[in-house]
Amino acid sequence: MKPTNTNLYSAEAVRQLDAIAINQFNIPGYELMQRAAAVVFKHLQNTWPLAKQILVCCGAGNNAGDGYVIAKLAMQAGLTVNVISLVKPDKLQGDAKLAWQDWHSLGHQLVEYSEERLQQSDIIIDALLGTGLQRDVEGQWADLIEAINDSDRPVIAVDIPSGLCADTGRVAAHAIVATTTISFIGLKKGLFTHLGVEHCGELIFDDLALPEGVYARQPAQAKLLDWSKLQSAIKPRKASAHKHQFGHVLILGGDLGMPGAVRLVAEAALRAGAGMVTVVSHHQHAAVLLAGRPEIMLSPTVDGHVSGSVLAAADALIVGPGLTDSRWSQNLLSAALECRAPKVMDAGALRLLSAEAINRDDWVLTPHAGEAAALLGETSAVIQASRFASVELLQQKYGGHIVLKGAGSLVQSPDELTHLCPYGNPGMASAGMGDVLSGVIAGFIAQGYELALASRLGVCIHAIAGDQAAADGQTGLLASDLFPFIRELVNTEKDKSR
Repeated sequence: MKPTNTNLYSAEAVRQLDAIAINQFNIPGYELMQRAAAVVFKHLQNTWPLAKQILVCCGAGNNAGDGYVIAKLAMQAGLTVNVISLVKPDKLQGDAKLAWQDWHSLGHQLVEYSEERLQQSDIIIDALLGTGLQRDVEGQWADLIEAINDSDRPVIAVDIPSGLCADTGRVAAHAIVATTTISFIGLKKGLFTHLGVEHCGELIFDDLALPEGVYARQPAQAKLLDWSKLQSAIKPRKASAHKHQFGHVLILGGDLGMPGAVRLVAEAALRAGAGMVTVVSHHQHAAVLLAGRPEIMLSPTVDGHVSGSVLAAADALIVGPGLTDSRWSQNLLSAALECRAPKVMDAGALRLLSAEAINRDDWVLTPHAGEAAALLGETSAVIQASRFASVELLQQKYGGHIVLKGAGSLVQSPDELTHLCPYGNPGMASAGMGDVLSGVIAGFIAQGYELALASRLGVCIHAIAGDQAAADGQTGLLASDLFPFIRELVNTEKDKSR
């Protein structure tokens, strides 16, 4: 899904939006339910016009109410509809009960679940569990969800795939893998990160025609990065430009025998627009670093010490790619921490930092889940199951700006909402991708962009370049495949000049 509405909300905040619409704007809750059902049924008709048999799976709460209204609409349109429920209708309350009564009053009856009914269905509607899920899915709920997932039938999830945690993207033991998820009123944070990106399928949003005043009364908890708006922040170059106006990136990394990471970082910084790039690494790496890209400058070091003149020339610094626990690497990190230039800390530097927490405002840390776990003294599983909380904790503990990489990368800056990147693809799960990201961010910092903006630009450009590079297939995508697309993306003025 490409951003149209960039506000992200917690499940509780969406409930507040719903309450504001009902109580302050006098929109009946059942009216909102009918609007939601109409959106789902219209999508069903438009996407699967030949579908004749529909299986609607209902649970409790308003999610079930949506399911009953969808079933009613489908029956009125002449489709064959089977409705199963894992909750007795007399347990329903409020608008959900009203929806069941309206459906039932037309003479319709619930049916028992069977594998045969599942296989005879053209479409399955998931209206089992909504955003209020508080515990792991088990028992008959788990059995039905797994049966649906094992079928080859397309599934439309109403508001959220059942079993997916709306705030985190964590799967509560079992969750629907939807073909399409149609989300209402407010976009939920968990749809865009961790396992949410696997379970949602195509994501469609509808605000159910709520007035803008509703949203003015409930702040968002996070924001989606939107390239269509963000790209306007890239400054065009003047005709009189020269390389010193675009900054000097200094890269410290590449322990003995590990030149590849710094080579990727260096070219990424150049492709992002940096005027000059110098790599401090072992002299034995010269051939690898310079043969394919002679624009890179090399400042070799035998013991990991860096001269003051080299550090003083930097407008942005990257430390970490290709670093180990050796004394040589530790010396490079010490040199980086003494440098006056703003910094991007990645890879090996993050592992070294985890041994001694330092808080400063002049850096960007770019951990993946494993590195974030080391920095916070947690496990990777805990980080992934609480990505929004984790990125906030990292920023509080280490200061500066944090990029928590992964599906739905997060950018956290001081006193700002978390920004989430909705771009990128699984093909980018390959060696060197993080190095390219670090280089792009540092390239923008060297050109004078504030660290928060450089982080957002870098994350967005890196992910979109990955999408463009994967046009011919995700498997086998290399980090270096992104370079031509990064160059295109940073040249936002090229079409206007033609």
